[in-house]
Formats: sequence, structure tokens, C-alpha cells
Amino acid sequence: MLFQLKRLIFILTFNISLFLLLMIGIQNSSSKKKVNLFFNDTIALPISFIVGISFISGSLTGNLISLDLNNKN
Repeated sequence: MLFQLKRLIFILTFNISLFLLLMIGIQNSSSKKKVNLFFNDTIALPISFIVGISFISGSLTGNLISLDLNNKN
């Protein structure tokens, strides 16, 4: 259980640090696009933000799915 807790903390710390680096990196981004959702559009967001958030959410989701918290060993 201690190993899973350390791994969970590492996953969250890593993805939060990626998010902070993304926020610093998109400060001078000028090209913006809208994302078409099912019912309406979003506000104009920088393309680098859209790609970065997609990468971070995929990384977080993939790591949390592979984390087995119900391991009884």
C-alpha cells in the first residue's frame, strides 16, 4: 500500500508540474482556436493549451487506470 501511495503522489506531482510548465510556456502564444463541443463552442484558446491539456489528461488518466489500489499483497 505504501508503494501505491508513493506512486500516486509521484503521478500527481509530475502532472501538476507539467501543467505549471504549460502555463508558463503559453504566455506568448498568439494563435487561438475554438473547440467544437457537442452543443456549443468554447472560448478561443491557444492551440498549445489545447494540445498540452490533452497530453496531461491522457497521462493522468493512463497512470491512474494502471494504478491498482485494491492489491491485497
